[in-house]
Amino acid sequence: MNSFGQAFHFTSFGESHGKAIGGIVEGVRAGSAIDLSSIRHELLRRAGKDTDSIGVSPRAIHEQDEVEWLSGVMETSEGLIALGTPIAFLIRNRDAHSDDYEWMKHNFRPGHADLTYQLKYGIRDHRGGGRASARETAARVVAGSLARQELLNRGITIEARLTQIGSETDSSRFNAVLKEVQQAGDTIGGVVECRIHGLPAGVGEPIFDKLQARLAFAMMSINGCKGFSYGIGFDGVHQLGSQLYLNQDRTPFSAEDYNHSEGIYGGISDGADIVFHCAFKPAATLRRTYGGRHDCCIAVRAVPVVEAMTALCLLDLLKIAED
Repeated sequence: MNSFGQAFHFTSFGESHGKAIGGIVEGVRAGSAIDLSSIRHELLRRAGKDTDSIGVSPRAIHEQDEVEWLSGVMETSEGLIALGTPIAFLIRNRDAHSDDYEWMKHNFRPGHADLTYQLKYGIRDHRGGGRASARETAARVVAGSLARQELLNRGITIEARLTQIGSETDSSRFNAVLKEVQQAGDTIGGVVECRIHGLPAGVGEPIFDKLQARLAFAMMSINGCKGFSYGIGFDGVHQLGSQLYLNQDRTPFSAEDYNHSEGIYGGISDGADIVFHCAFKPAATLRRTYGGRHDCCIAVRAVPVVEAMTALCLLDLLKIAED
């Protein structure tokens, strides 16, 4: 599937070394003002251009990532306005070096989707990994920014950050770790934390559409994401229930009395902040082995992608509940 969501629906298209990537978004309210500066900012973050770009693929730096709006919007004296019809956009690929991948026509990279695409379809675009390339996430960031703008109007904010690179959790050491890995032509994994603030109580369903399940589904669709946990996650395994839940004497209590609130109970939001974590593997393409232009830590540029997919997930659930 190349589509995500029901009431707020996003379809992604394009390959890493094709003419363009892009998307179609349905569910943006007619008359909504579209903040183009916010979309450009998110694309700059995804490209690593808001940092010192250590360990970031040179292609990400060189691509201009200019969004071309094809339908669903209209330029007015007040700026770009949504028409309420499907919004289609594309981002042209201008800095693809396809020759770097010529040797991959008949070779597969361990740990990459090359082999499974070939097994499933009997054909694959070996240039840059085709649809399996993180280049595709630029379209997600545009769609996610559209969703995020409506969430902000509802008082809901999403903020992700890099909390771990390899075994290092001290953010002041991240650049040093990245430089060491980059110089070695190697790759390394990382962890992204995301906090949702302002989501009202009652979002999510009790059984198969639990809020955490929908979030996990969204996060695990991101290239290289290998793990998802929320709240106390795996750390809670090492603790006793009496350490976590102090109010066990059957005295009356309210939602504000919850200890170690995870923001989600029984698959439904309780109005508190929700915090989850995504684990990203070391990239399968090593520069010292394959040459070319590659990220040494995909988690670095995954931060705005995590935010984008979170926004798409939450707005879809909110709109489903309103229908």
